[in-house]
Amino acid sequence: MTTRAGFIALIGEPNAGKSTLTNRMVGAKVSIVTHKVQTTRARIRGVAMEGDSQLVFVDTPGLFKPRRRLDRAMVAAAWGGAADADIIVLLIEAHRGITEGVERIVEGLAELPRGRKVALAINKIDRVEAPVLLALSKDLNDRYAFANTFMISAERGYGVADLRKWLADEVPESPWLYPEDQIADLPMRMIAAEMTREKLTLRLHQELPYQLTVETEHWQEREDGSARIDQIIYVSRDGHKGIVLGHKGETIKAIGQAARAEIEEFLGRKIHLFLQVKVRENWQDEAERYSEMGLDFKDGN
Repeated sequence: MTTRAGFIALIGEPNAGKSTLTNRMVGAKVSIVTHKVQTTRARIRGVAMEGDSQLVFVDTPGLFKPRRRLDRAMVAAAWGGAADADIIVLLIEAHRGITEGVERIVEGLAELPRGRKVALAINKIDRVEAPVLLALSKDLNDRYAFANTFMISAERGYGVADLRKWLADEVPESPWLYPEDQIADLPMRMIAAEMTREKLTLRLHQELPYQLTVETEHWQEREDGSARIDQIIYVSRDGHKGIVLGHKGETIKAIGQAARAEIEEFLGRKIHLFLQVKVRENWQDEAERYSEMGLDFKDGN
């Protein structure tokens, strides 16, 4: 049997649906999905099997105009993920069309190494009429020579099987890169931290969109098959700590319950989750925090 395997980078603006598409392709929730932009920080990889091909998805942070150090590191990680991949899929939102951000990304594609295969996936197609889709596809293909164009809805699953089949045929001949039953290569500690951060983002997106990060400090396996996980939520200010804790600790209790339920479902076993909130004013300028998120501190310069 001839096996194939390769890395596929999904790139696009924040909220284009990259995480949703990764999860749809992999068939499990590996990448964080929230309605808040810029939630994917680390290059989480999901692994999908299609026939004899193994597809390793690099879910990059959204490409946007960076303002802060963390932003710059995220954008560098996204382009780094694209440059290292065998195939790139540019995801565009059908109803938003060619925004200023999309124009910048298409210009950036021209700077990638020659011969790199780039497919176009127009997402959220259920939001626009067919003539609009066709015009958008033509306009984008006039700007860049895409290897193929797909019309999809990552959320509903339309067109995703066609894209996955095409990717399976296009990745290079290669032994598989991961054991067949492994769906994500990120250490479980980081995935658990991301799941907690998702719950925080969903609950506090108005007050604290990007002012916090979560780290798994201890992970202890227990004899009964369960695990104890201790996590620290870092915030930038004292006032933020109060928001995360909530009145009589209600907010953090609810976040902890939601995060624990999701981690248990993901791992398929009982979890004891303990959350602590700490104030670290300059966590966004500490190299250690970046490596915990899978980013390169130097990229923020």
